Formats: sequence, structure tokens, C-alpha cells
Amino acid sequence: MLFTNTTRGGSFAKDPAVIRLNGRYFLYHSTRPTPELGLGIGIAESDDLENWEVTGEVPLTQPCEAKGIGAPAAIVLDGVVHLFYQTYGNGPKDAICHATSTDGRHFEKDPTNPIFRPTDDWCCGRAIDADVVVFDEKLFLYFATRDHEFAIQKVGGAFAPLNSDYSSGCWQQITNASLLAPELKWEGKCIEAPAVIEENGKLYMFYGGSYNCTPQQIGCAVSEDGVFFRRCSSEPFLRPGEPGSWNSSESGHPYAFRDDDGRAYLFYQGSPDNGQSWFLSKIELHAEDFA
Repeated sequence: MLFTNTTRGGSFAKDPAVIRLNGRYFLYHSTRPTPELGLGIGIAESDDLENWEVTGEVPLTQPCEAKGIGAPAAIVLDGVVHLFYQTYGNGPKDAICHATSTDGRHFEKDPTNPIFRPTDDWCCGRAIDADVVVFDEKLFLYFATRDHEFAIQKVGGAFAPLNSDYSSGCWQQITNASLLAPELKWEGKCIEAPAVIEENGKLYMFYGGSYNCTPQQIGCAVSEDGVFFRRCSSEPFLRPGEPGSWNSSESGHPYAFRDDDGRAYLFYQGSPDNGQSWFLSKIELHAEDFA
């Protein structure tokens, strides 16, 4: 699989999120920002997880979305697609929004958007790069934020009751501290794009380490409770490709997807030219990857 979106010019598809609904696969992704529209969220569909067709975009309809939206996460709960995504272009004021759909293509925005941002006593108050997972009878929300100097990117968490509507009053911050922050040399000053999947009663968080094309590489951490994460290795789980390849500048911003048959995949972005163009691909995850 190698996918990109050319509807806004060039080759640009970042920040993947994949679901299966009514026998179809949907790939939500960030699209190229333009002076008129800013960053956007594209929709692509597939029958086989390999061949994708762009079928639309999530429209900008709320004041908080005026400068753009992006970095989607998606989950299907009781036949309804819940899309969590970030506002764009507002610096420390960017936050997480929520929308729902019954067909995967047309979304109803939460009137309380944005529905979540962290307190600013331990970070700058920003929330981007959302991911959600059902665990311990709650919906856990993981996100990236920055320190008060807006230099170090790190991961925080929140949760809402599983039977709630996930509006702005439903979320409780897990702790007034980061759950994972850059420590290793290859992580640079950035851990972002948490991508969480449950395996054998544990949560595995794949993440992008280091800022885009520096290069960003993918790491992995594990937690028994959704709160305390420890790295599975001091080395990257997935590195950039060889010179001249589609992802020679980075392999980053992962998204973990489990299909109806139980097979798990890691979708991720890559660039061959230091961020001038962006593509998406995937690998299958196996039992040894959850060690």
C-alpha cells in the first residue's frame, strides 16, 4: 500500500486513522493546507486496505475550525463513527474536537467543540494528535501537547465514561503530568501522535519520536493500566526507509488499527523529500511486536 491525496495539489496525506464500517474501510487523513482552507481532513475508502479512493473531506463548519482541522482519530462504537480531531493554526490554543457519523462520510459536529484541552499548570494547554481506545470500561483519549516554552512535545491523557456523549463536560484529565516525554537521543525534543491498541489486556502505544523529518521514527511503549507507560525498547520500532525510498526522510505519525478478523496493522506517514510531499502506508503487526 502507498497512498497520497492530490486533490489540493501536490502529494499530501498525513496523520492516518482507519476504521471499518459496513464492510468498507475508511481512511481519514490530514490534507495539504491552502491559504483559503488551512489544513483539512480527507476521506478515502477501500474494499481491501490496499487500494484507496479519495471520496471527500470533512467540511469546516464551526468557528473553532476557522484556520483548519487535522490529525484525526476514529473509532466505531455501536455502529457510530466517532471522529476526534484537532483545530489547527492556533498555537497553544489548539484543542480536540469531536464529530459523529453513521455512514463514515457525513459528520455531525459536537456543539460543545472543542471538547478537550489540558490544564496549563503542567503544559501550555494545547492538545493535538488525538487517539482514543476503549479500556477499563472507559474511553481513553491520548494527545500531544508542549511545555510552557513551546519547545518540548509530549503525550498526555484523559478519559470519559463509555456511556457518555464525549462532549466537553465529560472528560477527566488522567494526571497533571505527561504520560510519555522525550528521553532517548533519537526522540529529540518530541514525542507525539500516540497510537494505542489493546493486546492481551495491555495497552501498546506507538508514537512518533522527534519532529518531522529530523527524522521522525516510531517507538513503542506499553501500559497495564492506561496511565503508566514504559518503553518496550530503547531503539525505534520503525525507522525511515533507505535513501531514495518513499519514506527516506521519516517514518512517523502512526495509527494502530485492528480489523474485524483480529489482524492488526500499523498505518504511518512518510516523506521522500524532507516534507515537500507526504504518503501513507502500513505494516501488519504480529505477536512478537507486542513483547
